Amino acid sequence: MHPLPNFRDPHFLEDHIRHTLTFYHPRCINPQGGFFQHFRDDGSLYDRETRHLVSSTRFVFNYAMAALHFQNPEYRTWAEHGIRFLREKHRQGEGGYVWILRGPEVVDATLHCYGHAFVLLAYACGLKAGIPECAQYLTETFALMEEHFWSEADGLYADEFTANWGSLSPYRGQNANMHTCEALIAAYEATQNQHYLERALTLAHNLCERQAALSPLGLIWEHYDSNWDPDWDYNRSDPRHLFRPWGYQPGHQTEWAKLLLILERHAHGLLTQGSQSLVDKAQFLFNRAVQLAWDPEYSGLRYGLDLQGQVWDSDKYFWVQAESLAAAALLALRTGDPSYWDWYDRIWAYSWEHFIDHQHGAWYRILNRANQKYDDLKSPAGKTDYHTMGACYEVLRSLRIDSRDSGSLEPGSTKPGPSAIRATN
Repeated sequence: MHPLPNFRDPHFLEDHIRHTLTFYHPRCINPQGGFFQHFRDDGSLYDRETRHLVSSTRFVFNYAMAALHFQNPEYRTWAEHGIRFLREKHRQGEGGYVWILRGPEVVDATLHCYGHAFVLLAYACGLKAGIPECAQYLTETFALMEEHFWSEADGLYADEFTANWGSLSPYRGQNANMHTCEALIAAYEATQNQHYLERALTLAHNLCERQAALSPLGLIWEHYDSNWDPDWDYNRSDPRHLFRPWGYQPGHQTEWAKLLLILERHAHGLLTQGSQSLVDKAQFLFNRAVQLAWDPEYSGLRYGLDLQGQVWDSDKYFWVQAESLAAAALLALRTGDPSYWDWYDRIWAYSWEHFIDHQHGAWYRILNRANQKYDDLKSPAGKTDYHTMGACYEVLRSLRIDSRDSGSLEPGSTKPGPSAIRATN
């Protein structure tokens, strides 16, 4: 058992980002272009050839955010390195970004909205980090998504096309829209273009209110048909699908709670009925998720719930814990309810003991219910610890904003100041 630090201390959060980043840097850098994407627990590579769009973009996020936060130009250089790979290798004819490469070959040319959301996020973060050409790339990518994925009638994005925008799948999913919402928020922060914020608010309303109202639990279901009617059976036979698992995802409820609070921070002037509804919905989603998914015996948030809200997948995933602790901190700061700080500390303490590799760095990917690893594959394609470092950045930013607004929380403080225990409207 490792001694517990003060998880609310900004210095702890920055040190944890550094410790996590050190697992990947510089071993993830492929001098031939882009990044290596398959790591065992000790950092050794087990696949040097495969490149997944999700990892390629998330590594850009990692380096761009580190360049921005730590004011380190070396990190910006590696973000640029990753952006060149996106432009020269993943980006193909008609401007779309293909899903999987192996060496120089395209092995999966499917065009996913989910993947393009992360392209948008990568360019937004690159622009924040001072890479000027990302302004053009950001505009270009948003226009591409408007042309192919956006449905004005539905107020949401479609999910996938075959190669070269050949045919559109009838599948619709909330996950692609959630991450597009995240990317649009980052695009707004990078440009102050209000259209990105308005679109993010549209996605949030249509998923968290309109679509959630179709669910018997009032939570956000993952899978829909082309009319955006829930598909209750999609992937029931493949319930551990990496990007489209069956069932309610508690981690996506808390991730949406985090996004709703960030939107509320930005969007006071755009909300005709005030911002409290965003806060109320964030509280509902978070509260229900932790109530249903927290493991009373082994601790940690479990992965999947069935249609009645019963746990059907009791595994623990790293990203669920990371997104949930970030949401808890933002709720604590926004509502003044100290129970959210309790959740923040509880989830951190669990993760500190079971998920974080204190020797080599980064977080283990998946544990069973009793918190045992299945294998030694810490970071297969798709995992770059963007979730864990991103959670720390968001908590740091929220603490800084709260400190600036109230003058009550100094860096290194051991407890939230008065503004963190008052309700604001």
